[in-house]
Amino acid sequence: MTITIYHNPKCGTSRNVLAMIRASGEEPEIVEYLTTPPGRDRLVELIAASGLAVRDILRRKGTPYDDLGLDDAKWSDDALIDFMVEHPILMNRPVVVTPLGTALCRPSEKVLDILPNAAAVGAFVKEDGAQVAATGKARP
Repeated sequence: MTITIYHNPKCGTSRNVLAMIRASGEEPEIVEYLTTPPGRDRLVELIAASGLAVRDILRRKGTPYDDLGLDDAKWSDDALIDFMVEHPILMNRPVVVTPLGTALCRPSEKVLDILPNAAAVGAFVKEDGAQVAATGKARP
């Protein structure tokens, strides 16, 4: 089985998702998208497969989003994708691809919805101490 994570190792959510994938018994293909961006065609595929709108994949915090004025409705989906290709940091993360689907895994427990062996994760403790059950619901 192939699982791919578009990952930023500096992101706690991304690290939690990677740990949950590994806890499920899988070793994913890890694409550090800031150093190896997916490219325009692949980015278009990921967005389409996720079922999200292009704007839902954009990351604002810690990016040039505001400087580029990307909240302006004048930008088409194609233009926004071009911005993400030019500035990979604009791509929200982590995006995970499994045989069951593609998802932007924010919050991190969203990965459980697309992991074939999600039950193997069991009770998982995120970096912030929150527990996640295999059902995907966080507990304090």
